[in-house]
Amino acid sequence: MWDGATRSGSHSAGGLVLMTPARDILMAKGVQFPWFDDPLVVELIALCEAVLWCLALGFTAISFEGDAKVIIDKINQADTRDNRLGAILEELVQYFASNPGFSVRFVGRRGNRVAHSVARKVLSLYPTMSRFFDFRT
Repeated sequence: MWDGATRSGSHSAGGLVLMTPARDILMAKGVQFPWFDDPLVVELIALCEAVLWCLALGFTAISFEGDAKVIIDKINQADTRDNRLGAILEELVQYFASNPGFSVRFVGRRGNRVAHSVARKVLSLYPTMSRFFDFRT
């Protein structure tokens, strides 16, 4: 799962959590985005970071869960007509199209609490020198 968090006019962060099908947490990662403050863009970039992280780890089948319904609908419908989300949205649509084992689905805020907590924690750590924070269980 993934989530984004913003601090108005300041900075933002993303929380990424890898879970087993039984919902056990394998590991989590927090990413700082000090240059973005639009919540929808932050959610999109957090999903992009999650996809890249899973590709780097060698996953070929994974379900990405988040609470950004607008983004999820755009990806599932291959709708890239949003100037605000631009090239990153196009890139994500391509990742999902070229990785048939990848899917993205909506879960409400309650279903996304762990990723939200990671994003909020990383947001509170700003401005540390590291951009990534790994949390292992």
